[in-house]
Amino acid sequence: MSQPVITIDRHIIEQERRNPGATGAFSNILYDLAFAAKMISREVNMAGLVDILGGTDERNIHGEEVQKLDAWANEVIFKALDHGGHLACMASEEAEDFIPIPDRFPTGKYVLLYDPLDGSSNIEANVSIGTIFSIHRKITSGERGQLQDCLQPGHSQVAAGYVVYGSSTMLVYTTGHGVFGFTLDPSIGEFLLSHSSVRTPSPGRRIYSVNDGNYTNWSAGQRAFSDYLRGLDPANPKPFASRYTGSLVADFHRNLLYGGIFMYPADTTNPRGKLRLLYEAAPLAFIAEQAGGRGSDGYRRILDIEPQQLHERTPVYLGSSEWVELAERYLVGNRGQSEGV
Repeated sequence: MSQPVITIDRHIIEQERRNPGATGAFSNILYDLAFAAKMISREVNMAGLVDILGGTDERNIHGEEVQKLDAWANEVIFKALDHGGHLACMASEEAEDFIPIPDRFPTGKYVLLYDPLDGSSNIEANVSIGTIFSIHRKITSGERGQLQDCLQPGHSQVAAGYVVYGSSTMLVYTTGHGVFGFTLDPSIGEFLLSHSSVRTPSPGRRIYSVNDGNYTNWSAGQRAFSDYLRGLDPANPKPFASRYTGSLVADFHRNLLYGGIFMYPADTTNPRGKLRLLYEAAPLAFIAEQAGGRGSDGYRRILDIEPQQLHERTPVYLGSSEWVELAERYLVGNRGQSEGV
């Protein structure tokens, strides 16, 4: 007998049945996120044919130009989840403050943080882009969510995932019990299980993903590690292959499946790093660890960082445990030696 076709809905239900105390609220959040991903996927695939490319002439909290697709995807995710009664509040990379649930809707016990469309500046070049999400339990008292509900460390996440919009659309998520991938079948409009129990190879392929153009602005430790990867250090006679698209989800997804290391180090321009802790680093680190990999800021586990601000930034090292640990050894071993950051 052939293997059964497992939709994401069926998979979520089967996972829910393993928890006798489940109310269905958490499952409904995942359903709604999958629905929003389908809508965004459709629009991304039509972007070259409709008036949705380019900027809006506005800038977000980070000072970056807001792309039309950014704003549209942000609204899609909010509208898909604001009314279900399962969330206490939300926070988006595109919004300056945390987002309360409208007063006309009931609230729930979960919190959603999301990056609606990471890498959207690449879409006109037809480069893969993605959505990243993170779910926490509400921790404050009262019916409505508060800022403190969003400022939780990564180890308290109850789920995290991303959607990559590329040659196919794929949704990858974890609830802390393994990582699962679902590929969208456009002919039936369903996400189907395509990658069961994803594990990052150990040590995996010798691939590194980083913007080498920042080399001169890096710390001594980061430059030394980069030299090692490129075969300029006698300790490594076999250079790693460089693969970097500038689209975080695409680079992380490749390394999740093949192994390797993704890096966005601190530098003199961004001494605290550039990637956002809550919307990018923490959810992807959670997925990396659940797949047997590692997530670090170069000195400590990303999931142990206590966030102080909604849009806090951090250096990021994600991928096969062996390569991330090697990066940490180079950074710690060269700390204080003309750091440059």
